[in-house]
Amino acid sequence: MRALIIDDERLARAEMRRLLAAHPDIEITGEAASADEAESLIDTLHPDLLFLDIQMPGRSGFDLLGKLDPAPRVIFVTAYDEHALRAFEFSAVDYLLKPVSPERLDAALQRLPAPAASAPSRIPASQQIFVRDADRCWFVRLSEIALFESDGNYTRLHFASNRPLILRSLAYLEERLDTDIFFRVSRRHIVNLRMIDVIHPSIDGGYDIRLTTGVEVPMSRRRAQEFRDRMSL
Repeated sequence: MRALIIDDERLARAEMRRLLAAHPDIEITGEAASADEAESLIDTLHPDLLFLDIQMPGRSGFDLLGKLDPAPRVIFVTAYDEHALRAFEFSAVDYLLKPVSPERLDAALQRLPAPAASAPSRIPASQQIFVRDADRCWFVRLSEIALFESDGNYTRLHFASNRPLILRSLAYLEERLDTDIFFRVSRRHIVNLRMIDVIHPSIDGGYDIRLTTGVEVPMSRRRAQEFRDRMSL
């Protein structure tokens, strides 16, 4: 697994390198001392995993993750324990407090998912699925779902006037949905391409999308280029 160490303290980066030397399955592809430097390296190196500090000069680790789409897996490494709850809102693998012990790092790495032997099969958009949220149930065709919206480890489905939550991550759904119909427009959203009503350029180089249901969602700059390549003649 390819990893990037992001910390503004040189000694902290060196210590993480030392600890990771005991894990030959983790390949350290680079280091960054700031969120700006890290963002550039992520675009170039495409790491699978980030060892990420939170409080750094300029942008924080949270600010960096908010700009990444998609974001690699992340293990936070910080001297402060007060950010743990917010860290897991970003689906962090783990949250390590400095100084990190070898045993604690081992435990964090064991939480990483094993490489999949093969990608899961795609579900046809014409297939109907059973959805249950609390005491309400639906039997809905996938093609009728306009939007999948991430909510932590859950995903909110948007169809008709219904907004149920299911215990599936957006990353899992992205691997299962029909790519001819569904497109991930941001870190938090997958849209039904057939239900895009209006699309406008946004000031950050992405797009603002309004679906036929009236819901508006942003498309990130990185996804916008992929969208143009995919949808153009």
